Amino acid sequence: MTLDNKLLAIAVIPGLLILIYVYTKDKVEKEPLGLIIKLVIFGMLSCFVAGFAESFLAQIYPQYPQGSLGYALINSFALAAFCEEIVKYLALKIGSWRHPSFNYRFDGVVYGASAAVGFAVLENIGYVALYGMATALTRAVLAVPLHAFCGVFMGVFYSYAKKASILGMRSTERLHKLLALLVPMMIHGIYDTLAFLGTDGATYTLLVFVAILYFAAIRTINRLSAADRTAGFYPEARSIEYDTQIQ
Repeated sequence: MTLDNKLLAIAVIPGLLILIYVYTKDKVEKEPLGLIIKLVIFGMLSCFVAGFAESFLAQIYPQYPQGSLGYALINSFALAAFCEEIVKYLALKIGSWRHPSFNYRFDGVVYGASAAVGFAVLENIGYVALYGMATALTRAVLAVPLHAFCGVFMGVFYSYAKKASILGMRSTERLHKLLALLVPMMIHGIYDTLAFLGTDGATYTLLVFVAILYFAAIRTINRLSAADRTAGFYPEARSIEYDTQIQ
């Protein structure tokens, strides 16, 4: 199936809308658009890396009949969640860890969403080109938000790791880097397992799971956005912001 303009728009727009929403929630200090674009591009490139890694590992892992629990778990956790969240994390870290603009907690959320949306948009274009409008509409409200919200949660722990790094708290930094990988992997793996099982019960559970994910992600975004004025990584950043507010 060819990808006409309408299908391309439906493949791309949901991810961009989520990214715009997250970006507008950065109230203290907007991140450079050049950095956001770079992270989106890195996320897109990571999609190719994940594809190669999944193809390689699929030849090594045990084979189970399609529709079985073993098939669902292997393809969900050991392939998709494991490979995709690692490459998104690498895109995020390579693109932003040492950037001077990374000086507030919410910045990591914006960066995580940017890399994840880049991945999701490119992956979505491929699926929509193959399967058409029905897939485009379904993925617009399920798979694309899944990737973006995994990026949000990845960005939360990534920011905590950055602050711990600045304070010289190496064990805390390592813990939060690990959580930046494990939490999105668990979310992604549960989602894909329910999708691969494909039973009525799994489908209904998947819809409930996605609804909870929407609620948790949006609540996290709003809560961290509201608290970001006092969450600068450096004392001078916090004092400058405070002085600006009282003038």
